[in-house]
Amino acid sequence: MKNRIEFDSQGNKLSGLMESPAGEVRAYALFAHCFTCGKDIAAASRISRALTQQGYAVLRFDFTGLGNSDGDFSNTNFSSNLDDLLAAAAYLRDNYAAPQLLIGHSLGGAAVLSVANDIPEVKGVVSIAAPADAQHVIHNFDQHLDEINSKGIAKVRLGMREFTIKKQFIDDVAEHSRNGFNLRGKALLVMHSPLDATVAIADAEKIYSAAKHPKSFVSLDQADHLLSNKTDAEYAALVISAWADKYVDKATVNKPALAENGSVVVSEKNHQFTLNVVSDSHYWLADEPLKVGGNNLGPDPYEHLLAALGACTVMTLRMYASRKKLMLEDIQVTLTHQRNYFDDCQNSQAGKGFAERIHRQIKLSGDITTEQRQRLLEIADKCPVHKTLQSNLIVTTQLDA
Repeated sequence: MKNRIEFDSQGNKLSGLMESPAGEVRAYALFAHCFTCGKDIAAASRISRALTQQGYAVLRFDFTGLGNSDGDFSNTNFSSNLDDLLAAAAYLRDNYAAPQLLIGHSLGGAAVLSVANDIPEVKGVVSIAAPADAQHVIHNFDQHLDEINSKGIAKVRLGMREFTIKKQFIDDVAEHSRNGFNLRGKALLVMHSPLDATVAIADAEKIYSAAKHPKSFVSLDQADHLLSNKTDAEYAALVISAWADKYVDKATVNKPALAENGSVVVSEKNHQFTLNVVSDSHYWLADEPLKVGGNNLGPDPYEHLLAALGACTVMTLRMYASRKKLMLEDIQVTLTHQRNYFDDCQNSQAGKGFAERIHRQIKLSGDITTEQRQRLLEIADKCPVHKTLQSNLIVTTQLDA
C-alpha cells in the first residue's frame, strides 16, 4: 500500500511516499536518497518495495529543494539534510511509529550515520555505497571549486541537471567530515560493491572500521553505484530484512490494544484527523484528505459508512446465492454519498436540514436469469446494515467517568 504524504521541515513542505505491507508491520524504516537524487530513484523505490514484501514499512522522501519538495536547493547543505531526516522521523513517530531502521544510499548513507544518535528509537543503520565522510561529494564539482571559493557560488552540472552550489555547502560538509560519526548502541550494516566507480570500496572499509560492534559488511558484488540492476536492489533489500530482524523490536510498533468482542474503539493518533480504529481482532486508520488538513492515511468517516453498507450488501447477496445455488460468479457494489464530511462538521451546529442520499449500484456477473437478478436486488435491501440505516436508529452518548 502506498500513501503520498507531506510534512514540514525548516518551513518547507517535503514530499514523501509511505509504503506499507499488506499485513502486520514488522517495523518502520526511513530511507535517505543519494546526493541530488530523489525518493523515486530506482534504487530507493526497488529497495523500499522489496522491504515491504518482507513486512517493513518504509518512508522515503525528497530532501529540501529536490523532487517534489519545496525549498531552494542552493540554500541547502548536509546539515539541512540531517534536519530533514529528523523531521521525517518525527512525522513517522507522530503518525505511525518511530523508525527503528535508517537506510541511506550514497550521501544519504553518510547522512543516516550522522543523524542516527539523534533518533533514540533507531536500532539499526544501513549504509549503501556510502562515502566515509560527507566531503566526498565535492569530487563531483572539483573543477568549480576555485570559482565557488572566490565568488561564493557557481553553477555546476551533475548528470543531466544544473545545480547552484554555494560556498556554505562546501564549508558545511567539511565541518561534518571533521566530526565523523559515532554510533551509540545501534547496529550497523555496511553494503558496498567492489566495482563501485563513484565511491570506492575503501570508503566502506573506513566506515566499518570506525564503528563498534554489532556491525556487519555485505558485498554487493557486481552492482554499480546506483544499484541500477533490479536484482541487485532486491538482493540488498532481502539482506537488510534478514539482518534487521535480529535488532528491531516489534513490540515498539505502537498499536492500540484490541477492543472487547463486539466493540469498536476509535482514538486519536496524531491529535489532528488521523485516528486509530480497533475491533476485537483488527486495527486500521481513519483520516481526512490532505485538502482539508488530514494526512490521507485511511478512509474518512463517510467512506467507512459506505464500506459498511457495501460489505454487508455483498456478503448478504453471496449468502443468498450460495443457499439457492445460483450461478453468480462475482458481485461488485459501488456506493456514493452526496455530502462532504468536512462541510458537515463545519455546519453541525447550524441547525440546517439536509437531504441524505446514498446511491448503491450493484453489478452481478454470472449465468443468472432476469428473475434471479431482480430477486437479488430485493435481497440487497435486506442486508442488516441497510436495515439499520433505514430504521428508527437511536444513538446514545455518555461521558466516560
